[in-house]
Amino acid sequence: MEQAVLALEDGTVFEGTSFGAPVHRTGEVVFNTAITGYQEIFTDPSYCGQIVVLTNPQIGNYGANEADCESGSPYIEGLVVREISPVASNWRSEDHAEHFLAKHGIPVIAGVDTRKLVRLLRQRGALRGIIAVAPQDTGALIQAARNAPPMTGQNLVSKVSTPNSYAWTNGLEPVSASDKLAASQKPRFHVVAYDFGIKRNILRHLVQIGSRVTVVPSDTSAEDVLALQPDGVFLSNGPGDPEPLERQAAHVKQLIGKKPIFGICLGHQILGLAFGGKTYKLKFGHHGANHPVLNRKTEKVEITSQNHGFCVDPDSLRDSSIEITHINLNDQTVEGLRHRSEPVFCVQYHPEAAPGPHDSHYLFQEFARVIEENKR
Repeated sequence: MEQAVLALEDGTVFEGTSFGAPVHRTGEVVFNTAITGYQEIFTDPSYCGQIVVLTNPQIGNYGANEADCESGSPYIEGLVVREISPVASNWRSEDHAEHFLAKHGIPVIAGVDTRKLVRLLRQRGALRGIIAVAPQDTGALIQAARNAPPMTGQNLVSKVSTPNSYAWTNGLEPVSASDKLAASQKPRFHVVAYDFGIKRNILRHLVQIGSRVTVVPSDTSAEDVLALQPDGVFLSNGPGDPEPLERQAAHVKQLIGKKPIFGICLGHQILGLAFGGKTYKLKFGHHGANHPVLNRKTEKVEITSQNHGFCVDPDSLRDSSIEITHINLNDQTVEGLRHRSEPVFCVQYHPEAAPGPHDSHYLFQEFARVIEENKR
């Protein structure tokens, strides 16, 4: 096995063993604390431009399969783990996790002290880094990490969005005989979904609630969306900094008051910009499957799945027509917004729960209810 190195822009270097593809890749190094769901993390387009550190000490023990992919291929720039399991043991497994990544050109470094690395990232914030195989010059690698583009200011949506519109028809499917999943409802309304880096499980949930779904590219104009005669508009998750997405925010602004709108993650941030607000970068982001969020209307706490590095600034929306509906209980950041008079709402977290808990599935039913009440 070849040696591999993770070099960070602050000069810190971690040595390990190379798995995955034998290539050099740079990116912003972030950590995810989810215990399961590594394949969904690999294939989440929101991780475009990022090297992901998984805090669970062993990764790959249940293999990989096509059904758990959240997109057509992995979007992470690289993977950092403590241990890659030599055994893939699950009845649904079709491949080993490291083989799955290798086929798509993604490097993996194992044998890293991930506890030390995560403590560093929590103290200093997300850092640019590079995974290199059989490196020769550590100093050059550190410089390469410093030369990597920062996440702030990057428009990565153009790299992950679909180039053409398409229809999505698959609903949720049970993963075992004990999964008593209700059948998808028959299509009773039309939802146009903006693809800023959309996850498949979001699309499945939209079908599950009775949507005929049309997915459109990220730069589709409001006029073209309205020409499709939707009953509702969905704004998806996605990677990078929301502030460069001025054109997308302008399109969404034109749709407010014309159709019900529901946004998740980057879609939430784009709505924040369309509302006239601002966004800012978090120190090391929220990436995991157990983040507590307070629903201010019900006073209930939802355990949520999260993956974002930017957040809507609440001060930028004061004295406006926008209400803050959800708050992160770890750091008091904004997790949900709604318009006070129009059928428009959004959340920063991931109610589709891939991976993660199911506490927030109700939001898709809420979207269906709002669409039904506003059909015209």
